[in-house]
Amino acid sequence: MKLVKSLLLGSAAGLIAVSGAQAADLPVKAKAVEYVRICSLYGAGFYYIPGTDTCIKLGGYVRADALANTNGDYSIGQGAPQGGKNRLSGYYTTRARMDFTVDTRTATEYGVVRTYADMVFSYDTPSVTGTANGATTAPTGAASLGLYHAFIQFAGFTFGRTVSIFDAPWQSYPAGGPDFLPGGTNWVTGINQVAYTADFGQGITGSVALQDQSTGANGQSNLWNASVVGVAGGVGGFATAAAAGAAMIQGQYGVSAWGGTRVPDIVGSVRVDQAWGLFQLSAVAHNIHSGYYGTTELTGHPDDKWGWAVQGALSIKNIPTGAGDSINLQAVYTDGASHYNFQSLFPQTLFMYGGSGVAYQSLAFAGIADGVFGTGTGIDTVKTWGFRGGYTHNWAPGWASGIYGAYASLRYGDTGKALICANFAAGLAPSAGATCNPDFNLAVIGGNIVWTPVKGLAFTTDVSYVWLDQKYSGTISGANTANAAVAKPAATYELKDQGNLQVLFRAQRNF
Repeated sequence: MKLVKSLLLGSAAGLIAVSGAQAADLPVKAKAVEYVRICSLYGAGFYYIPGTDTCIKLGGYVRADALANTNGDYSIGQGAPQGGKNRLSGYYTTRARMDFTVDTRTATEYGVVRTYADMVFSYDTPSVTGTANGATTAPTGAASLGLYHAFIQFAGFTFGRTVSIFDAPWQSYPAGGPDFLPGGTNWVTGINQVAYTADFGQGITGSVALQDQSTGANGQSNLWNASVVGVAGGVGGFATAAAAGAAMIQGQYGVSAWGGTRVPDIVGSVRVDQAWGLFQLSAVAHNIHSGYYGTTELTGHPDDKWGWAVQGALSIKNIPTGAGDSINLQAVYTDGASHYNFQSLFPQTLFMYGGSGVAYQSLAFAGIADGVFGTGTGIDTVKTWGFRGGYTHNWAPGWASGIYGAYASLRYGDTGKALICANFAAGLAPSAGATCNPDFNLAVIGGNIVWTPVKGLAFTTDVSYVWLDQKYSGTISGANTANAAVAKPAATYELKDQGNLQVLFRAQRNF
């Protein structure tokens, strides 16, 4: 009996020991999963980042473009290779692009803290750039990356990269259309800046900014040093008159001789944005700081100058032609700040060839600059004016169309013209009675139709025509008329206005 009792007690003790060991091995109970929650504070598409009070929205688009009669996506149809109008220029080009945006917002005692980034990934049709010894050079284009926006907003301030406060809200797309419309700025690809915006209520705001002009899509416009310095190389102008002539036919009227950065552009704007539409007035002061007259600092330099620009923009909404219809208009005047008219996505030198009944071919070229100087002169600023506008009409649910136009004019000063035309006469052997005048006008007109079969998916067809109204006349000839970039031989060329027609087909899915 004692034996049985001992066995039972031992078994019980063993079971308790085993049970205790098993209990010690059990996992700790997991915390409840925190699912992503919708954040309704800032509109559709925002969610709380798990474990934080910050809301985030991911977005962007995927786009496929095909264009006819141009070698670049929405490019103007000039320069190398398209401006040559020969076997080097393509009849079409394509692009595939993904745009990805990240928008975060956090409510604080100082107001909303926001960050925003916009990254672009593209693949374009490679484009031949010229010939060398009978062989084509390496193509340009193909894959590219871009950062359009990356900024922080806090208590009315913006720090980082985004559009300029000088811009109209529609950038350079008053009714859709191509990237290259003149008549105002277009920092759609961003510019580095520090800005402050004050909200006065009832849709009235005022903004001031310091922005780094050198960080735009194509940097600054040109600052021509049109001197012929008589030595090879260097940054102080052309080495010879022949070099000046060879560059001029590509729209390069001098060496672009900017010095280092000194003062950022000082920008201000006032906007009224209400149910009827929008009005905005913008102004900028732009420092022009050059390098040296010659190839060393001993040659001296011109004094700095200030350029400026002013722009007005007007949008009229809900006009009688239909719900959602709109008219967008803007006009700009610049003096020593040409990039605020011939904007960041507009080429700063142009050349286009065509046919001729009196010479081998015809040619138009033009150069855009903030100013011109030569040895011993000051900076002669360049003046421009321009306007652009568009009308958008909604025909039916899912169908809309737009028409748009732009016109811009550039005028060099007397000193600048004298320097440029001295190089023209010495380097290009103009015919008797030929006229040298680097001034020009440029016009763009076009229209589009957009079909949106489902929300976020659009198919666009856009047709545009560009006309370069240059002011040179007569013919040029001699060795310096050869243009290797587009396989043009030394010959006699008629100086004549040129144009280009292009068509865009686009499919885009926004998400």
